[in-house]
Amino acid sequence: MTQASTAPQVVDWTAAAQIAGRLSPPGPRAPREELAALVSGLRSAAGNAVGHVLETTRMQPAAGAGEALGPVAVVDRATWARANTQSMAVMTDGLGAVVAEISKGATSAGAQLAGAAEIGAVLALLSGRVLGQFDPYSGPGRLLLVAPNVLQAERALHVPVRDFRLWVCLHEQTHALQFAAAPWLAEHLSGRTRHLVAGMARTSAELAKARFDKKVVAIGRSVLDALRGDGGTLMDGMLTHDQKAELADITAVMALLEGHADVMMDAVGPRVVPSVRRIRARFERRRDGEGRNTFDVVIQKLLGMDAKLAQYRDGAAFVRSVERAVGRDGLNAVWAAPENLPSAREIADARAWVRRVHG
Repeated sequence: MTQASTAPQVVDWTAAAQIAGRLSPPGPRAPREELAALVSGLRSAAGNAVGHVLETTRMQPAAGAGEALGPVAVVDRATWARANTQSMAVMTDGLGAVVAEISKGATSAGAQLAGAAEIGAVLALLSGRVLGQFDPYSGPGRLLLVAPNVLQAERALHVPVRDFRLWVCLHEQTHALQFAAAPWLAEHLSGRTRHLVAGMARTSAELAKARFDKKVVAIGRSVLDALRGDGGTLMDGMLTHDQKAELADITAVMALLEGHADVMMDAVGPRVVPSVRRIRARFERRRDGEGRNTFDVVIQKLLGMDAKLAQYRDGAAFVRSVERAVGRDGLNAVWAAPENLPSAREIADARAWVRRVHG
C-alpha cells in the first residue's frame, strides 16, 4: 500500500502518535497466564477464521494476493492508537500542499501540533472501544486485534471465550478479504477521503474570510443538534451541500464494508460458533449502549459514533436485501469495480442497486 510521503503535513503525525499512545488507558488487569492465553487464542482464532470466511463469502483474493489475508498483530490500546495515526497520515498525504496553496503558506508548527493533540485525544478515547480492525494502509495490510478490549468484552458479555474470539476474527478477516478481493478499494477510499477533506479545507478558508460570528454560529448549531440527538456531528456545520453528498457516498461504502462483515460473521453459523446467537444478542445490547452514562452518549454523538452504529444496520440490511434478490454470488459483484459500489441512495434502496448493476 501507499506510504506517506515526506511532503509537508497538515498534522504533526509523530506528535499525534505520542499523544495517542500516552493518553490511551491500559485496560483491564489479568494474570500473566491469562494474558498469554488471550494472545495465543486470538492468533489461533484469526488463522482459523480465514477458511470459514472464504467458504461463507464465496469470495477469493485477487490473483497473486494469496489466502493468508495479511499478517495479524495482537496489540494493546496504545499500539492500536499509534497505528491509526500512521494510517491517517497515509490517507491525508498531499493535503499539506493543498493547505499551503489555500493559505499561501505551509501549515504552521503550532497548527500541526494542535491537530496532533486533537487527533491523539480522540484516538485515545476510541482505543478502549475497538475489538479489531483491518488496516489496509500499513504495508500489505494487517489485522489488528486489541487484546484488552476483547478481554473486557468477554467479561462483560459472559460468553464462551473461544467462540467469541473466533466470532470477532470472522468479522475482521471478512474485512481483510474485502480489500484482498478488491485491491483497488483502499486507494479508492483514501482518494475520495482526500478529495473531501481538501474541499473542506477550501470551505474553511472561505469561512475564515466571512464574519467570525457567523462561523461560530454554524459550528455551535452543529454541537447543539448533536446533543439534542438530531443526527448531527461536529463536522456538519462546516460542510457544503455537495460535501455532505460526497460524505454520504463515502459513508455508504463504509456501511457496505461493516454490514457485509456483520452478516458474514453470523452466516458462518452455530456449526462453527456454537453460541453465535447468544453472542449476537448480547453484543447488540452492548452495542446499543446498554449501561452507557450520559457523558458516553454525548461523546459518541459529537464524534459521530452513533452514525457508526447505524452503518452496521444499514449495511447489513442492504446485504440481506441484495442476497434475497440475486444471491450471494450476485452480491459479490459489488467488489468487481469502483462503479459497482452502492451510493448513499442505494444503501437505503437495495433494489435500485440490483437494477443498476444486474439490470
